[in-house]
Amino acid sequence: MQQTTFKPAWWLNNTHLQTIFPSFFRKTTCHTDVWRERLITPDNDFVDLDFCGKGKQPLVILLHGLTGSSQSGYIKGLQQVLIDQGFRSVALNFRGCSGESNNLARCYHSGETEDIHFVYQTLRKREPDVAIAVVGFSLGGNVLLKWLGEQGNKLSLFCAISVSVPFVLSSCATRLDSGFSRIYRNNLLNELKDYIKIKQQHLLTTGQHKEAEKISQLGDLSEIKSFWQYDGQVVAKLHGYKSAEDYYQKSSSRSFLKTIAIPTLLIQSQDDPFMSKDVIPGHNELSAMVCLELTQGGGHVGFVGGINPFKPEYWLEQRIPEFLQQQLTV
Repeated sequence: MQQTTFKPAWWLNNTHLQTIFPSFFRKTTCHTDVWRERLITPDNDFVDLDFCGKGKQPLVILLHGLTGSSQSGYIKGLQQVLIDQGFRSVALNFRGCSGESNNLARCYHSGETEDIHFVYQTLRKREPDVAIAVVGFSLGGNVLLKWLGEQGNKLSLFCAISVSVPFVLSSCATRLDSGFSRIYRNNLLNELKDYIKIKQQHLLTTGQHKEAEKISQLGDLSEIKSFWQYDGQVVAKLHGYKSAEDYYQKSSSRSFLKTIAIPTLLIQSQDDPFMSKDVIPGHNELSAMVCLELTQGGGHVGFVGGINPFKPEYWLEQRIPEFLQQQLTV
């Protein structure tokens, strides 16, 4: 485990303030040099990629969290910092997250690694010699670590970074059923239900009735009150898992950490309100290529520092490029 340089801002002195503040008060700059490309997937669906920067500089793939997108503040903020430090970046919008529903009932989820592998292979084929890294946040971090563990030494990446990862999905789903964390749970579930509803309407409007029927067969989602229910009724049924428990067991990234062969930094806060401390892996569960950086505070994808409330400092935008630069020179 590595010592951290992060110190939470005195004016954001608890986990919930750290978690909520960036979502409501963060201002991000739009890039004039961001452009979108649509890739057609092997199953004849699509994913949208948002690129920032041109040239032959190192390329960083960014993976957002649950109900996020390339427009999430932590993605846009990091893209700005990366371009300033000589990195190009490309944010993968998971299926249906780019502002337009995808064309299959199939969604994205914490264990879905086919799309990131497809995107990686596409980019690697285009630029066989460019240095590529991947950064994942929350759900995107779980997808990243699972993919790295599955692929072992088959990938050509110079490093990877994950932030605020739900290493044990079952424990995290249970944690979100208690205390103030239920507020996060309810907001996320409402967004997911809307995502499914909008997708079903899109499929009907575009004449894809067989795919729309798969959504109909999920039943009434209005009474779902927990992630255990949602993942059992929606994710498991749509993606071939026996149950929520089966999905959690097969998709949790903690069991994939030992086989990671790429230099990988895990950034995790001990006070993350989306999980309990017992989900954090022990040193003996990590491969020699994985370094865990554990902070006392920071919330969930928060990590806001600085002494001036009017000039918050987003520590991840210092730490992530720092690690990228270190690994480029190794």
